[in-house]
Amino acid sequence: MKLYIKNMVCDRCKMAVKHELGAAKIAYRNLELGEVELSEEVSERKLEEFSAKISALGFELIEDRKARIISKIKKSVIELIRDSAALRKQKLSAYIRETVHQDYDSLSAMFSSVEGVTLEKYFIEQKIERVKELLVYDELTLSQIAADLGYSSVNHLSGQFRKVTGLTPTHFKKVGAKKRKSLDKV
Repeated sequence: MKLYIKNMVCDRCKMAVKHELGAAKIAYRNLELGEVELSEEVSERKLEEFSAKISALGFELIEDRKARIISKIKKSVIELIRDSAALRKQKLSAYIRETVHQDYDSLSAMFSSVEGVTLEKYFIEQKIERVKELLVYDELTLSQIAADLGYSSVNHLSGQFRKVTGLTPTHFKKVGAKKRKSLDKV
């Protein structure tokens, strides 16, 4: 049995869900961003209790088929952005098609209708959040960030950054973490 969990976007999210699974005494085989593969069937009452516990942490059990697919798409986008080697050599459409195992055009249409934003725009917003994160860490130059995230140039990155945030990357760096959003809020 698999559980699909909305808003799991990082390793700390996985740790929080893992903790709640242990507290609820729910055995699992595998825990990934957005999904948990259980070792055995769990009673409805236990699932409801677990759902209430993770809801208090900002997570949500997903039962709707479309919502599960949207969650899988979001997880794939975040994974792609975090894997700079894959990001430089693979297009978003090919990556989503491979990871979700469905036609990209239909996934994109479903994503837009449910989320109210195109998949490409969501991808760009996630990339910009990653740029913000890297700018705040101050470990890479803007040129290195642009290369890691698959931008053709620093100008391209700067233009897209300005379009999404209204700020230049340099100005954002001065303002810092105050302008960052958590990934589940994007």
